[in-house]
Amino acid sequence: MIELLSDFPEGTIAAIARGQVTRKDYEEVLVPAIQSALKRRPKLRCYYELGREFSGMDAGAMWEDFRVGFAHLTAWERIAIVTDTEWVRHAVGVFRFLVPGEVRLFPTLDAAEARRWIGAEMK
Repeated sequence: MIELLSDFPEGTIAAIARGQVTRKDYEEVLVPAIQSALKRRPKLRCYYELGREFSGMDAGAMWEDFRVGFAHLTAWERIAIVTDTEWVRHAVGVFRFLVPGEVRLFPTLDAAEARRWIGAEMK
């Protein structure tokens, strides 16, 4: 499941993944939040935490993650991904060069630092 998080700066889509993430989670939670935020501003930041309770994604969720990210490729100003899941870290490393904004990976122990970074002023 994907749960939206609050207490992030305006223009930041913040979410945490718990358990098994499905395509339906993207369609019903994340995609509407992104579409709504894009109506208010052209550039967004994303904080996405796949913590200790995250157990994986089904194939539909993986496709939606890829599709959502690349459908709005130029909208991403800064992305913080918090995870210790090795395959996620590897996938981010492979595709990060395609994102024009800043992308940083943080281990779950550094989630507070990821939150500070996502809200910090751009240089």
